[in-house]
Amino acid sequence: MRHGKKVNHLGRKSAHRQAMLSNMACSLIEHKRISTTLAKAKALRVYVEPILTKSKDDTTHNRRTTFSYLKSKEAVSELFRTIAPKIADRPGGYTRIIRTGYRLGDNAEMCLIELVDFNEVYTSGEKKTTTRRSRRGGSSATKKAEAVEAVEVAEVVEETPAVEATEEATETPSEEADSTEEKKDEE
Repeated sequence: MRHGKKVNHLGRKSAHRQAMLSNMACSLIEHKRISTTLAKAKALRVYVEPILTKSKDDTTHNRRTTFSYLKSKEAVSELFRTIAPKIADRPGGYTRIIRTGYRLGDNAEMCLIELVDFNEVYTSGEKKTTTRRSRRGGSSATKKAEAVEAVEVAEVVEETPAVEATEEATETPSEEADSTEEKKDEE
């Protein structure tokens, strides 16, 4: 019985389990998403999240420690170059497990495990900003009125320079000379 045991042995000896988790972590880092069984995904999440936390601080010690877990130079460089800057402000929870159904052969529960910040569907560019809204109905009418006034002011500002430019272009050189003489007389 496994009462109180925190490690899921996954039906393997410890060396086989460590090698499998290391390979799965490298695949997750390189491809950002892998498909596996639910039990392996849960074990992988426990294995890879401390490694991702270590990658936030790019030091030689952390690189060597990470390499001792992953055993792949390509995965370590990918982790520190592309993944670490994206997860720098996230306090944890770097992976997401999405259940996909059951495998046909042995009816094992399958899932996708992915890095949260690399899913384009869920993290589509901008974050939505929420504002507090009151229940009163008058606020939307005043906002619309302010927006219409702002558009009208912008149109007036755009028209004014165009009108002045056309008036200046219509003056002939003789008229300009007359206007400069009148200005001198006034002084």
